Amino acid sequence: MERESVFTAADGARIAYRITRAGAPRRTVVLLHGVASNMTRWWNFVGGTRLAEGWDILRLDLRGHGGSLYRGRVGMDVWSADLAGLLRHEGIEQAELVGHCLGANLGLWFAWLHPGLVSGLVLIEPMFRAAITGRMTRVLHLRPVLAAMVRPLLALAAGGVHRGSLPPLDLAELDQVAYAAMARTNGSFPTKRFSSPVHELRILPTVVYLQDLLAVTDPLPDLAAINAPALALLSSGGIFGDPGTTVRCLAALPDCRVEHLDAVHWIPTEQPRAMREAIERWCGRHG
Repeated sequence: MERESVFTAADGARIAYRITRAGAPRRTVVLLHGVASNMTRWWNFVGGTRLAEGWDILRLDLRGHGGSLYRGRVGMDVWSADLAGLLRHEGIEQAELVGHCLGANLGLWFAWLHPGLVSGLVLIEPMFRAAITGRMTRVLHLRPVLAAMVRPLLALAAGGVHRGSLPPLDLAELDQVAYAAMARTNGSFPTKRFSSPVHELRILPTVVYLQDLLAVTDPLPDLAAINAPALALLSSGGIFGDPGTTVRCLAALPDCRVEHLDAVHWIPTEQPRAMREAIERWCGRHG
């Protein structure tokens, strides 16, 4: 059974999460979503994995996303502190971190900042500056503008000037729309629907969305200092990151295995079964 709960961070921010746990704490898998997303990104994995027989599964809305509504400063350091606090709150000594896109980069940052809390990493479409391609190159060019916009937006939000409620985003529903579109177009993935700034700004505070884009294009920590073993799942299409360059960047990790899946970027939607089986094999190395 999956339990819904809220963790209150040291500064009072409320972090929504769900955990599947049968009794006392067991080995744990933590699921980290991507840009302008939330914990429902993992609906298919949680609903179908056999890991729940022997593992606890924790998924959360990163601060500023979904049920963790927040309009202040966010970033890798803030999200890492929230995650460390949540793990302590749930009595979790170590975890396997599974992250997609922004979540994969957060996994690397967390393993660098809190090495003792990480037993392994699954990096699904990590984003390296050197590998960025396609539409994401625009974000790289616009970084100074985006950064300049964040400060006044933070001030406005602190003064109570912001949109009130935001519509919820259920990725299970969005994925079903994608599957229907793929059935009509002989498997062509609806990339515009999944990467539309108009859609993403509708469901996320603008100041958080801009900080998401800055965070996912920030430099990563020294990978050579990360000792946790890693599995990287990369899309062969790579519309946001060149797969070959990404493989070369990942070579800096002391222990990293790479697998390629037939997808463009949204592996949890495009290849849910292959992703699930790869994660299960990876966690199975513990015996």
